[in-house]
Amino acid sequence: MTGEPVFVRLGPPPEEPGQFVVDGAPHSYPPQVRARLEVDAKEIISRYPNPRSAILPLLHLVQAEDSYLTPAGLQFCGEQLGLTGAEVAAVASFYTMFRRAPTGEYLVGVCTNTLCAIMGGDAVFDALVNHLGIRHDQTTPDGKITLQHIECNAACDYAPVVMVNWEFFDNQTPESARELVDALRSGTPPTPTRGAPLCPFRRASRILAGFPDPRPDQGQGGAGAATLAGLRIAQRQDMQAPPPPAAAAEEDKK
Repeated sequence: MTGEPVFVRLGPPPEEPGQFVVDGAPHSYPPQVRARLEVDAKEIISRYPNPRSAILPLLHLVQAEDSYLTPAGLQFCGEQLGLTGAEVAAVASFYTMFRRAPTGEYLVGVCTNTLCAIMGGDAVFDALVNHLGIRHDQTTPDGKITLQHIECNAACDYAPVVMVNWEFFDNQTPESARELVDALRSGTPPTPTRGAPLCPFRRASRILAGFPDPRPDQGQGGAGAATLAGLRIAQRQDMQAPPPPAAAAEEDKK
């Protein structure tokens, strides 16, 4: 079999920052900010038998403060938990939800993983790059929108998917995505396809840290028709899952 060689890039995109240091990032917090964060951190840590288990919500807490993870935030988390900076950074760098650069009011993530990509995700991302004049991990001059590629968010049945501050906008097209970001920039954020109403990125990070979510439940939760399609077909055809091995063995004995 002959043909052109295929090269698969491994690891993070080359444009992704390699460390949690950018120009202007704070290396320490003012006393009043630190005192406020310590109160929140104490509440978070009290929820866990082992304080180290609080590292993820603490990272969301400092991300809510700065809009991304800064040397000040990483140091704060380490001091609260008795961890070294390397230990905190090792955890933070594993998860793509933790930002390494300043983030706008709305983090617009376009899924370009396999299924979303072939269903039009790449076209949606390219349309937003051209429309907004920014590229991956950049923010519009008005500070409203940060654009990024995102990995699969388990919404393949609604591909291609765009997420805004981790809320779903399903079955997107280049046209609908442009309308979405225009609405965000105009101050009239649309209602997500599923989930809670949109809130600013920093507030979303604070909610992820485990603090109360004041947003109303508008009845958008639960599985949709696309998610349940396979189940409905199985029910109509009276399809049953095979019994577990132990139950099958007992049946054979009879």
